[in-house]
Amino acid sequence: MRDELRFLAHRLRVGPKMLRNRWRARDRRKIFVIGRNKTGTTSVRRTFEGLGFPVGDQRMAERLYDRDYFEGRFEAIVDYCHSAQVFQDVPFSCPGTFRHLDVAFPGSLFILTVRDSPEQWHQSLVHFHSRKFGRSGQVPTADDLRRARYSRTGFVYNTVRLHGTPDHDPYNPEIMMAHYRRHNRDVTEYFRERPEDLLVLNLAEPGAYQRFLAFLGLPDDPAGDFPWENRS
Repeated sequence: MRDELRFLAHRLRVGPKMLRNRWRARDRRKIFVIGRNKTGTTSVRRTFEGLGFPVGDQRMAERLYDRDYFEGRFEAIVDYCHSAQVFQDVPFSCPGTFRHLDVAFPGSLFILTVRDSPEQWHQSLVHFHSRKFGRSGQVPTADDLRRARYSRTGFVYNTVRLHGTPDHDPYNPEIMMAHYRRHNRDVTEYFRERPEDLLVLNLAEPGAYQRFLAFLGLPDDPAGDFPWENRS
């Protein structure tokens, strides 16, 4: 009940902004950031916001992810995408979602954010979760994840289990890195014949921001760069 009341209060706060974003996004090409979490998705979101794009409300998206994604239901997720132009993080970063979005919104642009290596991505995710959800900064156990109070109790546990790891080793590096590689491979293979619709973006690479602007058809900014959010 507490989670429901919290979400209702959030919805009342962001209601006017969502209505404005919905109006501003009319007839605009959708843009989906589909890299797995801890690949710079928050930094990309901040960049879009700074450039004036209407960006989807993340709390609303997380609720749809928690309620519908694990059941294989995408109707409400697709309907939510009428609320803005740009979307990132869950459920958009989850395996398979991009296929449903591509069918529902033909002509959309997709950005696959990546890290230097699967190992770097895994280390970043474990470090971030240890700081947020572990006891005294330790790597969280399955019980820690079940108790974590983010969005709702159990949300973080489901998010980690999405990688296919067992309860006795929820951050197993081999399983998690295989998941990361598979997601990136599935995305790049899906768009293999449509390179103009997909940007593979490593925010740490020189010139990444300029490639990002070019992909969106925006004027070049040689001195510009991405903000660095949620460092880990």
